[in-house]
Amino acid sequence: MRVILPGVHIGDGAIIGANSVVGSDVEAYSIMAGNPARLIRKRFDDELIGLVERFAWWDKSIEEINALIPILTSSDLEMVRKEIRARQDSV
Repeated sequence: MRVILPGVHIGDGAIIGANSVVGSDVEAYSIMAGNPARLIRKRFDDELIGLVERFAWWDKSIEEINALIPILTSSDLEMVRKEIRARQDSV
């Protein structure tokens, strides 16, 4: 169970740990846990977070998202960074 207090904004891609109480806004792609919740770490570096936010894969068609799944689920973050940059440059 998690408790998110009224008025708190949870950023895209954030992870909230079990049994956490969140009383303040959570930045995108952050990992928060505890009572009160505190930042454990960011999931990605600031550059990759910016690339993913600008890429906005969630606004793409289902067909595009299905084609992106191998990229978006890869643990090779340098490849992810390269692929997102290439796809943004081609738009």
